[in-house]
Amino acid sequence: MKLRCVIVDDEPLSIEVLEGYLKKIPNVEVIARFNDAISAMGTLNEHEVDFLFLDIEMPKISGIDFLRTISNAPMVVITSANKNYAIEGFELNVVDYLLKPLTLERVVRAVNKIIEKKSKKIAQSSNNDSSEFIFLKENKKMIRLNVGDILYFESVKDYVKVVTPSKTVVTKQNLSYFEQSLKSTDFIRVHRSFIVSIKHIDAFTSSSVEIGKVEIPIGRLYKDEALRKLGNFDDSKL
Repeated sequence: MKLRCVIVDDEPLSIEVLEGYLKKIPNVEVIARFNDAISAMGTLNEHEVDFLFLDIEMPKISGIDFLRTISNAPMVVITSANKNYAIEGFELNVVDYLLKPLTLERVVRAVNKIIEKKSKKIAQSSNNDSSEFIFLKENKKMIRLNVGDILYFESVKDYVKVVTPSKTVVTKQNLSYFEQSLKSTDFIRVHRSFIVSIKHIDAFTSSSVEIGKVEIPIGRLYKDEALRKLGNFDDSKL
């Protein structure tokens, strides 16, 4: 799935930095860049655009006013040095609001949100969620993982291990980020250090789940919710 992107920003350096970050993310293509919103209208009307990185304070028309004027807008990520427009932006259903100066990690998180929304649309139309994937930063690489292949997430200090049958990716992130991003019907938090894929669970008891040969503990604080999602398991009968 190739994602087509347009950048609108009146600062050439900001465009250069953002485009450099986007080039590091596989399957993202910047098809056009503009210094003002009016100039972008033709491309948005004539070409298929998946998402738009949009600055706020620009000549001719602001990014916020521009959003109010266009119909059938692509998904939008606002980039601005001013946080005061955030409420207005989210009222217009933007996907994310990035404060300048931008960082690669923050841009990747925004693109992951785009991918998630795009994948959900595809899944809804095809009843097949195998196309869902995320990008994770490991060292200086962006690693693509199919969500359906993920067995479990394990928190290790400031990092998270994302384990699949074929590989393990270690990324600097917190477990709560994945807990909020993933479908609650597909994944479940069973411990302060673990999120597991429900469909990959081979067996479970009132105190642990088994995925392959790995036994993962169920924490006391997560036990009731975890067992409820796993089928109203009655541990009193053990």
